[in-house]
Amino acid sequence: MKNAVPAAARPHKSVRERFWEQRYLFLLLLPSLIWVILICYAPMTGLYMAFINYTPKGNGYFADLASSQFVGLDWFKYFFSTDFLIIMRNTLATSLLTLLFSFPLPIILAICLNEVKSEGVKKFVQTASYLPYFISWVIAANIFITFLSADGVINNLLMAIGFTDEQILFFQKGPYFWWIIAIANAWKVLGYNAIIYMAAVSGISQDMYEAADVDGATRVQKIWYITLPALKPTIMVLLILAVGGVLNTGFEQQLLMANDSILNYSDVLDTYAYRYGLKNGMYSYGTAVGLFKSVVSFILVMGANSLSKKFDDNNTALF
Repeated sequence: MKNAVPAAARPHKSVRERFWEQRYLFLLLLPSLIWVILICYAPMTGLYMAFINYTPKGNGYFADLASSQFVGLDWFKYFFSTDFLIIMRNTLATSLLTLLFSFPLPIILAICLNEVKSEGVKKFVQTASYLPYFISWVIAANIFITFLSADGVINNLLMAIGFTDEQILFFQKGPYFWWIIAIANAWKVLGYNAIIYMAAVSGISQDMYEAADVDGATRVQKIWYITLPALKPTIMVLLILAVGGVLNTGFEQQLLMANDSILNYSDVLDTYAYRYGLKNGMYSYGTAVGLFKSVVSFILVMGANSLSKKFDDNNTALF
């Protein structure tokens, strides 16, 4: 048997030589690379629009982009001096309320389903909670509007039990709208997120539960000392993603359920950028608002990731 050649004694190959040896692998990668460049990166040239006064002139996209006046940070300054506080208030209020409902509820549901012994009940609850995820927001918005209308089920129920003597106009009162969107978002993603946690729960060794039974641990103690610690890495990863998406309040649900009477409460970054950028033709302004949202979201993801590295010993950071 020949002795292995030490790594230091092996001839060093240039990047060009290594590329040529693996040329067929790169050829397989080429279609995906082209798709990423064309679909993901080429449209990012439009970010330059946030720093110019772009107006379509019919000369072609890139020609109009190049001939537009450069204004620097003027669009950002305009946003910060006009509607910034109202839009950020609405965005953060809706996002934080959504996080309040949509983050802990799937964890609770997954733990409760793990404790259910009947497979039939477990499958029924899983299916019932997962179905809303596949419902279009057009249908979901109509469901909520119908249930919360002046003569809807909710108003009739509240009046029947004596909670109120008159109809509550849920979609005419601004602060109510934040709660409606938060509950609707949580209802949509409850089952989907619960499945992620249930997959993590299924990976817990049953030996740990059996050992806890031998030691006389109660069901609550097993959840607290075995299930929750085992779910911690999954919780941390999803929390990082949730914090990074705190400005993503959703576009469809806001657009479908809002109305002009509560615009000061329903208008968030997404709908604001759409209204000014596309409907009003202020393309540069809409791009500036969207770019601001993206930059802040990136900073939030990086911050949450750094905190997870600092406080979590299991190294559950994303990068």
